[in-house]
Amino acid sequence: MTETRGLLGVIERVGNRLPDPVFLFLWLIVGLVVLSLVGAGLGWSAVNPVTGELMQAQSLLSRENLEKLIIGMPRTLADFPPLAIVVTIIYGASVAERTGLFSTAIRGALLNAPRAVLTPIVVLTGMLSHHASDASYVVVIPLAAVIFAAAGRHPLAGLAAGFAAVSGGYAGNLFPGSQDALILGITEPAAQLIDPSYSVNIAGNWFFIIGVVLVFTPIVWFLTDRIIEPRLGKWTPGDGVSAPAAEERVPLTPEQKKGLAWAGLAVLGMIALWTALTLIPGSPFVDPEAGEGQTYNPLYRSLIAFFAITFFVAGGAYGAGAGTVKSHRDMVRMMGEGIAQLAPYIVLAFFAAHFVAMINWSGLGPILAVNAAAGLKQIALPAPVLLICVVLVSCIFDLFIGSASAKWSALAPIVVPMFMLLGISPEMTTAAYRMGDSVTNIATPLMSYFPLILTFAQRWDRSFGLGSLMATMLPYAGAFLVAGLLMVAAWVALDLPLGPGVGVHYVPPAPGAAAPATP
Repeated sequence: MTETRGLLGVIERVGNRLPDPVFLFLWLIVGLVVLSLVGAGLGWSAVNPVTGELMQAQSLLSRENLEKLIIGMPRTLADFPPLAIVVTIIYGASVAERTGLFSTAIRGALLNAPRAVLTPIVVLTGMLSHHASDASYVVVIPLAAVIFAAAGRHPLAGLAAGFAAVSGGYAGNLFPGSQDALILGITEPAAQLIDPSYSVNIAGNWFFIIGVVLVFTPIVWFLTDRIIEPRLGKWTPGDGVSAPAAEERVPLTPEQKKGLAWAGLAVLGMIALWTALTLIPGSPFVDPEAGEGQTYNPLYRSLIAFFAITFFVAGGAYGAGAGTVKSHRDMVRMMGEGIAQLAPYIVLAFFAAHFVAMINWSGLGPILAVNAAAGLKQIALPAPVLLICVVLVSCIFDLFIGSASAKWSALAPIVVPMFMLLGISPEMTTAAYRMGDSVTNIATPLMSYFPLILTFAQRWDRSFGLGSLMATMLPYAGAFLVAGLLMVAAWVALDLPLGPGVGVHYVPPAPGAAAPATP
């Protein structure tokens, strides 16, 4: 890869010098231990305005906290909410991915796209493909280039549209998935630092992520067709670059179509089952004694199991129809491979879990949040401005640290409680973070898939370098950032719901009324 100069070069060099996220958390833990000693020695404290409890800084080297750290180490990891949630969904998603359901569905959507609406179909497919995890990068983006070339359009324009949708539109989707489970799973324990009764579910950002799709799709469509493709000029094969091979444009086989049909029936069956379980008398998904807007909270929390089982059943149905699953042992093997692929995250989760827990044990997180919230109240900044700051901070962090969960695990224990005390819901703060984390993905060469995308691009143009790719993607990143800031501000100003029963604002219970959430 060629050296990048200027501001981008500085970002690249600084980012390359940062430690791996695992060791980043390790150093954060060391710093937290030192800070806890200082805070305990100086008597740092604050009163939790929700529970009325006096919170005092505690040394992490005290006998009690050392017992929690050393003796309770396995329990600390096991109690880290995102880990269990992600593992649960991966059991099903790994079957859907490895049977070929995800990749075939993506290919089917793109291969049959009419030329006139090719760009928006690529964008929608790219955003929906987030459920397919890494497959979205290695299937959607190169296939979008092939489909554009086959339609007589510039393949690099298709690649740019696919990259913008998959990576720049990472916050968007039509349905919650593993990313929602992961990020919102980190949000919940952060919220409970201030309000132990607060619960977060996987549907907490559902309406917001749909909004991202509705806002970003026309942006990519316009930029690709009106700016990027005209700038690239007319594409003709040459210089060792050939037109798409026939096998790259081959339609789906009868077996694949049969598998998709069976998978579709399986999905409809799962929807019917969940609907019946919701409507039956004494439904486990309905809490008639819950407060206003919380009656169906058990249903929303059941969506983790719904997606895990649906992916498993639909993947198995596709595999049976397409012939990629010969026996139940194949599905067991696929689940094992999916968990194995999750190993890097499990390693990171160990350190992230301890960092989050130690912030709680030390009391520093909520103390800082209370005092910072008090200072911001005096400044009296409007809520939209505060959340715009979250988006911008997330953008800056994203230039240096690629992992969304690593950044949010470090930020959430401070930012979420602080904004709750300012009347902003944890889900709204999370949505603002996700927007910032998403829009700059396509502009930084530090993004882990950037070299891969460059390789895909050079298949169509040997002279297409790092600077070319960055110049192609910067209009998308800039437009996404402006649209994202406006969208977050408008969402707050209009007080739009973020998901079923979830609003922009947080109203704390009366002091002392908050009780620990039921598991």
